Amino acid sequence: MKLLISATLAAALGAALPASAQDKLPIFDAHLHYNWEPKPFYPVEKVLDLFRRNGVTGILATSRPNDGTHALVDAKPKDIWVVPFIRPYRVRADIQTWFNDPSIYELVESEFKRGYFRGVGEFHIYGSAASSEIAGKVVRFAVARDLYVHAHCNEQALELLFAHDRRARIIWAHTGFSTSPARVAELFEKYPALMGELSYRGGITDGTGKLSPEWQDLFARYSDRFLLGSDTWINERWFQYDNIIGEYRGWLAQLPADQARRIAHANAERLFGPRRTN
Repeated sequence: MKLLISATLAAALGAALPASAQDKLPIFDAHLHYNWEPKPFYPVEKVLDLFRRNGVTGILATSRPNDGTHALVDAKPKDIWVVPFIRPYRVRADIQTWFNDPSIYELVESEFKRGYFRGVGEFHIYGSAASSEIAGKVVRFAVARDLYVHAHCNEQALELLFAHDRRARIIWAHTGFSTSPARVAELFEKYPALMGELSYRGGITDGTGKLSPEWQDLFARYSDRFLLGSDTWINERWFQYDNIIGEYRGWLAQLPADQARRIAHANAERLFGPRRTN
């Protein structure tokens, strides 16, 4: 009996990542902005060094305008996988109007001709705006070309984006910010291709760094549906980058190793792989 208890305890302890392994767990940053207005905050090499220092081995790269993404792709870092997405913004003001601007659709078409983009977004859209003609054209464009859609949106807009084409593969930026875990689960069941990206997502931990029971349960059920992200939309996020990744590592270490591995990097590799040579 004592031997059985010891074996059970050892198995339970071994299910989570030890600290040494956790520090080495590769991270894929699935919400990265390298904005270029008119030049980036950090030069490319400094950004790449920041990724290396944090064990970030892959990034979903976007920028406003797309020049920053071009620069990351052109750098061809052998140790960092750059997965570029087309951002439908030229200047910050486009955030509010892109879904009604035919020139934005032309921008998406033009950028796609570069031949290396894997998705469209991150873009912002709320409520009934997601039913616009341009939003629909962008979703259908993505579906027709096997691209992902990275959408910062509320639930109504998410449903409307899927209404344009239910086959859309949508990465939900911030997983709704504060949408209840129960509702997230409902949406995952309704839309099997939906992925949740976790930057700025509230409620995952209890304020002390400990995973909340609701999110532990959600990760146990859907560890294949989540991605991590830094959302470096302003310079302060670059200053905080070490802390952002460190916080992820803190709660990933509380998960069973297989769940942590999926969320940290394996889900991204499944979506965007096989890894391409930049």
